[in-house]
Amino acid sequence: MARPAEVAPAAEVLEPHTPPKAGPVRELRGVAAWLDDSVGLAKIGKAGLRKVFPDHWSFLLGEIALYSFIVLLITGIFLTIWFKPSMAEIEYAGTYELMRGRHVSEAFASTLAISFDVRGGLLVRQIHHWAALLFVAALTAHMLRIFFTGAFRRPRQINWLIGVGLMSISLIAGFSGYSLPDDLLSGTGLRFVDGLIRSIPVVGTWLEFFIFDGEFPGEALIPRLYMVHILLIPGLILGLVSAHLALVVYHKHTQFPGPGRTETNVVGYPLFPVYMAKAGGFFFIVFGVLILMGATLSINQVWLYGPYNPAQVTAGSQPDWYMGWVEGALRMVPPGWESHWGPTTWTWAVFLPGVGLMGVLFTALALWPFIEAKLTGDTAEHNLLDRPRNAPSRTALGVAGMACYAMFWLNGANDIIATQFNVSLNAVTNVMRVMIFLAPVLAFIATKRICLSLQRADRDRVLHGAESGVIERAADGNYTEGHAPIGEAEAFTLTQHRQYEPRHEALTEDEHGVRVKDASGVSPLWARLSRWWVGDDISKPTALEIEQARHHAVDDEDAPRQLT
Repeated sequence: MARPAEVAPAAEVLEPHTPPKAGPVRELRGVAAWLDDSVGLAKIGKAGLRKVFPDHWSFLLGEIALYSFIVLLITGIFLTIWFKPSMAEIEYAGTYELMRGRHVSEAFASTLAISFDVRGGLLVRQIHHWAALLFVAALTAHMLRIFFTGAFRRPRQINWLIGVGLMSISLIAGFSGYSLPDDLLSGTGLRFVDGLIRSIPVVGTWLEFFIFDGEFPGEALIPRLYMVHILLIPGLILGLVSAHLALVVYHKHTQFPGPGRTETNVVGYPLFPVYMAKAGGFFFIVFGVLILMGATLSINQVWLYGPYNPAQVTAGSQPDWYMGWVEGALRMVPPGWESHWGPTTWTWAVFLPGVGLMGVLFTALALWPFIEAKLTGDTAEHNLLDRPRNAPSRTALGVAGMACYAMFWLNGANDIIATQFNVSLNAVTNVMRVMIFLAPVLAFIATKRICLSLQRADRDRVLHGAESGVIERAADGNYTEGHAPIGEAEAFTLTQHRQYEPRHEALTEDEHGVRVKDASGVSPLWARLSRWWVGDDISKPTALEIEQARHHAVDDEDAPRQLT
């Protein structure tokens, strides 16, 4: 299938040619002409500036993630000027009087200096932290939008894999960033990660010695995390973001179904001047909101926690929200799941809910486009998005995953819940152990029932029209509400989605007992899964059904009514 064409509502306006005037304008035109002769700037610029972007609010989620990353780069450059990535111990003699005379690391002392001695330092620190949280949140919401609308399907599987890579790298970026101040809270998080590393069978201890340059906490971790945080991670994110945007340009943008929108075109506004002005304004809105949050919402008050001490732990410590589900999984698993081989102990109660669960999550996300294609047998290109109701099993599965995440996340704060509501900690944990299995199942069933009901409502709306709001009483006393036919544009939108049939089991023999190879069929297991996946979908009305419904509506209008 050819790549979709772009349709822009704005028409080009031709202006008469005027000779260039002397001055700066003429100089700029000379530079532009030189660049055009050297690299073909005019051709590149015309194609780029006239690129069409669809206009829908959900597409802004990816832009929020991009703009948050830009803010992270800007504020991160400011912070690197004063931060000292060293674990060398010194005596603090700065502005914060409650900490004077205590032995702290240079990393912790420089963090306090940025907060209290550098003009605007605390504001920039808090903007940087809020931008990091917003980056992960926007990236998560963006990927959820892609999942629920089916934007990961062919030809955008590689872009989906890039998004999964960005999500995993963002977790490493957050971990390496909040560990740099070397305070007691971040040190508790480091101890948590050290336990995850140690739990890896066979190589766990060696990995710990390699990362920490010896036993935890070592003396080289902060400098190493610093280089990872300011060089390696930003470089990887920049590379993946560039590849992501390049593929968006190559494949063109997806769009929601509607009149005039097909699999072979893109309807929207050109990059210049419409979309460029909107995107530029939106960037400053995001930046302004982050500045407001940094100025009014205090976060990561390291001076209240004090420097890291391996013999201490902060009471009620909680990780950032995007890692809380891993800690909740660890708290949910009963202790004692161990295996012993000679002097070696493999702690499954840490490895499986920690390292194993993250591995299962990101592996499932990476493989999902190919799994769904196997379930539906759909290998065509898709440039139109699905309405979530028209993919009920996928939508239900996504909501079930969110419910599972929520249960893990809540259990990560089981101690806070127990103390705040004055209930037993063990009772909270036991309830969560039940809900981790029950909540996703209930969420899946409820969501799929809702989607099927919405599909049925769309079908009735196309066949019978919309409620007119006029109540009539018949001669026998019954009250009825008339229906008005919907417009062709709305009917087109409600029936544009693709209908899937369950895949059949591959034939091994024909009716004569001769062995054959059925390339269109699948194994019995995949055939059953396909029936479960799409077998309950409500069929959209056919052209014949729509025509019959219209004739029936005309006959009803012509029939005499007896009103009392």
